[in-house]
Amino acid sequence: MALTPESLVNKSLELVSPPSTYAQLDGLIKDPNSSADDISEVINTDPALVTRLLKVVNSPFYGFPSQISTISRAITIIGTRELTHLVLATAVIDAFKGIPTSLINMSEFWRHSLASAIAAKYLAKACGQRATERFFISGLLQNIGSLVIYQSVPELAREAINSAEFGHEVIYKAEQRILGFDHTDVGQALVRAWRLPNSLEEVVKCHHTPSESVNFPLEVAVVHVADILVSSAQFGHSGDTHVPPLDPEAWELLGLDVNVVPDILQELAVQLDELVSLLT
Repeated sequence: MALTPESLVNKSLELVSPPSTYAQLDGLIKDPNSSADDISEVINTDPALVTRLLKVVNSPFYGFPSQISTISRAITIIGTRELTHLVLATAVIDAFKGIPTSLINMSEFWRHSLASAIAAKYLAKACGQRATERFFISGLLQNIGSLVIYQSVPELAREAINSAEFGHEVIYKAEQRILGFDHTDVGQALVRAWRLPNSLEEVVKCHHTPSESVNFPLEVAVVHVADILVSSAQFGHSGDTHVPPLDPEAWELLGLDVNVVPDILQELAVQLDELVSLLT
């Protein structure tokens, strides 16, 4: 069978099931007859998830002045969509626990991913965007295709990692040469298979090539810039030790003053370690 993004995803899905709790919650959000109580009820069936979510909601990442002790209260404070995205984040992080550290340091991978998520959220906020949780989850999952590659074809993944490191090229170029496609193609196939939002699919596919974005150019540009900021500041890595090239048009689309960057990186540094400890 020919090696394709879809074949890798099908192989990976034998080990990694779709995030079912997220799918239930997403369905409830889209149902005009559902309520916040319905969403609380689904989450409360998983005590470990409840504990984890409440720890995140009470962390410096949100910075609420008083303790939030129930899922119902969390929904009231941060909203159903944001809490649902946190459920998706925890589900995906848990799903890929089995990747060997001899191939990739998963602590560094998730550190980079969570740093990108935080940076994306703050960049979006600086751009005047509301409902910035979609930027957080897009930043977090931009490299999800890499995890499928690491899991499904570890020998080829190792070849791409080594080639990128010692050949002085970004990893997606090495993947294209060795596999015939890269982690953005695989990530797109996984997002489709899991029936995640279309905006997430486009971010995953285009975060290295934002000029190819058709329907969600701002989301893609935000994650593209966030990834480069985080890579430049060396907040972990996703298997790539090189900083990807910045698309000047993506930065221009954000319309930001470059002076916002130090503030974003400072906020990120304050919040990152605890968020990593809570979610990974």
